[in-house]
Amino acid sequence: MKNITITLDEQTAARARRHAAQLGMSLSRYVGQVLEKSLQESREYERAMHRFFAVMSRSAYKSEGNYPKREELYDRGRVR
Repeated sequence: MKNITITLDEQTAARARRHAAQLGMSLSRYVGQVLEKSLQESREYERAMHRFFAVMSRSAYKSEGNYPKREELYDRGRVR
């Protein structure tokens, strides 16, 4: 584990301390979990964006100049 120092305004620090206490953890652990979750979501978003652009670059839309239909963009077939 690596220790770091962060600077928060008084109101944010107080709210974060209260929230961490409600969850039964230290402020340090709470901030670490919040950062970890945020970074994981960012990585997942980046991966999804790269997959999307990879598919779109191979797509016929690009060569034909046509735009995809809404149904094609928002196909939820895997969910149904």
